[in-house]
Amino acid sequence: MKRSIIFLSLLTLFSFQFLNAQPKYEFRGVWIATVDNIDWPPRGASTEAQKADFIRQLDMHKRNGMNAVIVQVRPSADAFYPSQYEPWSQWLTGVQGKPPSPYYDPLQFMIEETHKRGMEFHAWLNPYRANFNINTASIASNHITRIHPEWFLTYGDKKYFDPGNKQAQQFVVNVVRDIVKRYDVDAIHMDDYFYPYRIPGKEFPDEASYRNSGSTLNKEDWRRSNTDSIIQTLSLVIKQERKECKFGISPFSVWRNKDKDPDGSDSRAGQTNYDDLYADILLWLKKGWIDYVTPQLYLVIGHDKIAYEKLLEWWNRHSYGRQVYIGHGIYRAGGKEAGWNDPNQIPDQIKLLRQYPNIQGSIYFSSKSFDRNPNGWNDSLRNEYYKYPALVPPMRWVDNEKPWPPIVERSITRNSVVQLNIRPDPRNDVEIKYYVVYEYTTESNSETFGNEPKYISRFVVSPQGFKMTDTLSSAHFSYRYLITAVGRNNNESDLSEIAILEQPGGEWCFYQP
Repeated sequence: MKRSIIFLSLLTLFSFQFLNAQPKYEFRGVWIATVDNIDWPPRGASTEAQKADFIRQLDMHKRNGMNAVIVQVRPSADAFYPSQYEPWSQWLTGVQGKPPSPYYDPLQFMIEETHKRGMEFHAWLNPYRANFNINTASIASNHITRIHPEWFLTYGDKKYFDPGNKQAQQFVVNVVRDIVKRYDVDAIHMDDYFYPYRIPGKEFPDEASYRNSGSTLNKEDWRRSNTDSIIQTLSLVIKQERKECKFGISPFSVWRNKDKDPDGSDSRAGQTNYDDLYADILLWLKKGWIDYVTPQLYLVIGHDKIAYEKLLEWWNRHSYGRQVYIGHGIYRAGGKEAGWNDPNQIPDQIKLLRQYPNIQGSIYFSSKSFDRNPNGWNDSLRNEYYKYPALVPPMRWVDNEKPWPPIVERSITRNSVVQLNIRPDPRNDVEIKYYVVYEYTTESNSETFGNEPKYISRFVVSPQGFKMTDTLSSAHFSYRYLITAVGRNNNESDLSEIAILEQPGGEWCFYQP
């Protein structure tokens, strides 16, 4: 009996440690919203102030353990970059169509600063919103709503591209192609606004478009087919321009409720992707049209209608081989709902998602929420749950080729400074994204260190190679360094040759095992 108790205790301890272990591969992103200046840029800020604030946010998220930002670059048929299709965003300069002064390309700047830190940049586009507020928005003379007013429908206080208009669809496709062609974005990201959320008592005004289509489908299926067609076309266009550029969608949390479909989730959502937004996310995953999905699970664990833990388990079962990152609603902290004022809410959500094999990470809405360190979550991430860096999970269906291990040349000076010269293997056909430096002592478990993020000492973004020096600070341990190269699709090379540094007779030297 005593043995059984000991065994069960050890098993419980092992399970706890396993479930709470930090994975080496995990997507950790933050949404940075520009619509209405939610997160960036500060309203009325100068060019230099815009740049400084974006860098501040990047550095904060990097310290918190993030490895990606998802930045809204086209919030309302406008642009945070010079575009032949759409005017400068009003949320950049205050007036739509007015370029920044002194002039700069915000998108190029943001990509470069993000990549410098070894982080991914996902370009977030709203596909169909064209006028955020018909009563107050600044609309330039060359805005597409003025050039082709017949492409648009007014619903509530907003104007939308008509999803049933093929010319409007092609325009959106051209905008996306232009971004992927001209900018080194890691992904194109679209949110949950395809057909808009229903306004009680008002029908979306696309009856004429439906009649003119000549479709034999009922209106609901016709609407879904319109959304399917642009997703399929965008998938093809993105991969045509750059196969390594990913395509992701962040839908509302619920595909369908179980009372409407036996394959739906155990939820009671008032509106759903399939029935109200006409977005059949599961079809896109099954067809392989998208590379990742980020369901917005913005409600708490144990919610009476849309419980985080129930939806988490449902999405894990419906990934269809694509990656799933969970959207966390940290912006709700400080509100009336008690669960969002519990410091354990986000840590518990992270612990739960790490139990599921088909959930590969998290994205947080939104950036400005971290400025106030809600419920101490910055500290929780930085010091515990994201204490060690994580590599972005590779997507094997995009590209399964990994780089050659880097070449590492070693030397040591008399004052106990180790010098490493790292350069790419000339046989490489894979573009290097960054290098990973592992560092450990002879007391470490050398059999597992390559798979444990706690041994990662740094990422170095220098594709052509770099030099590294380090002072050896202990007379009791020998030091081991190992370098890997990571390609654009996040495939990591095999481990470089291990360099073991020992101190026989009081002097440091290299030892090749």
